[in-house]
Amino acid sequence: MGSWLVDSLVEQGHDVVSADNLLGGKEENVNPDCEFVKADLIRRQEVKPLVKGVDLIFHLAAYAAEGQSIFSPISINEINLVPMNNLLVEAVNNNIQRLVLTSSMAVYGQQKPPFDEKLPKKPEDPYGAAKAYCETMLEIFSQIHNFEHVIIRPHNVYGPRQNISDPYRNVLGIWINRIMRGKPPIIYGDGRQSRAFSYIDDVTPAIVNAGFSAKAKGQIFNIGTDQPTAVAKACQFVLEVMSSELKPQYEKASPGEVKHAYCTVKKSINLLGYETRNGLKDGLEKMVEWARKVGPQEPTYTLPLEITKGAPRVWVEKAI
Repeated sequence: MGSWLVDSLVEQGHDVVSADNLLGGKEENVNPDCEFVKADLIRRQEVKPLVKGVDLIFHLAAYAAEGQSIFSPISINEINLVPMNNLLVEAVNNNIQRLVLTSSMAVYGQQKPPFDEKLPKKPEDPYGAAKAYCETMLEIFSQIHNFEHVIIRPHNVYGPRQNISDPYRNVLGIWINRIMRGKPPIIYGDGRQSRAFSYIDDVTPAIVNAGFSAKAKGQIFNIGTDQPTAVAKACQFVLEVMSSELKPQYEKASPGEVKHAYCTVKKSINLLGYETRNGLKDGLEKMVEWARKVGPQEPTYTLPLEITKGAPRVWVEKAI
C-alpha cells in the first residue's frame, strides 16, 4: 500500500520521503523519484531524522497479520505499537500539520456488519486491539498538541506488489502463490466467512485525499468496497482466473476469526471521492498477471509463532 501511495504523491508533484524496514516489502517497489530511507520505526533514533522538516505524515507501517497476532502477540504488538508512539512524539516535537493513520476494520470485531464509522471499537484479537490503541493515542495527542489527524480503515486490500510469500496474511496472495507452486488453495473453516476485498488502485486515491482534504480533518473513514464476497467464492474466482483445476483444501477454522467483516463506505465516497472501479474478478486478473511475472515464491516465515497451542496445523508444520 505504501508504494502505491508514494507513486501517487510523487505523480502529483509532492516531495516525498519514504521509510520502510523491508520486513514485508521490497526495495524494487520504491519509486525512484522519492527519497527512500531504510529505517525501523521501532527505534526512535531512526524516526527523528525522518520527521524533521515534514509537514504531513502518512503512517502505514504495521505488521498486518490479524490471525497470526493471536499466536505471535509479542513481536506483532511491538511492530504495531512502538512506531505509533515514536511518530507521535516526533510529530509533536516537529510541529507536524497532519498525521494520517492507516488503521483497520479489525477494530470493529464481531459487531453486526456493515460496520459504520460510528460503531464503538470492540477488537477481537491483538492486532485489532493494537490498531484501536493507535487510533486513541492519535486522537488524544492531536487534541492536546493541536495538530490535525485523519484515521482511515481500509479493508482487505489486495493487488500487485502484495507480499505473496507471507504464509500468514493476505489470503488472495497466499492462494495465488500456492496455485503457482502446484498446491491447492487452503480455506480455514467452511468458507462462508465474508470479506470486502478491495483493489489497491481503488483505495489509494482516497488515502491521498485524506492527507489534503479540509473536510477530512478529525474524521474516521472506512475505505474499500462495500460488496462482500464469501471466502469460498473468492477462492473460486482465483481458481477461475488462473485456469486451475485444483480443488480447495479445507482446514479447521482459525481461532478468533471474525465471521463477517465489511463496512459502509458512504462517508469516504462523499468526502474523499472513493470509488470502486474494480470488481473482485477484475482486480484478480491484474494481480495474477503481475504475480505470474514475479513467479512463485517460497513461503517466508518471518515472525515465529510464539504460541503453537491451537494454531492452524499448516502454520505449525510450515506446510503452506
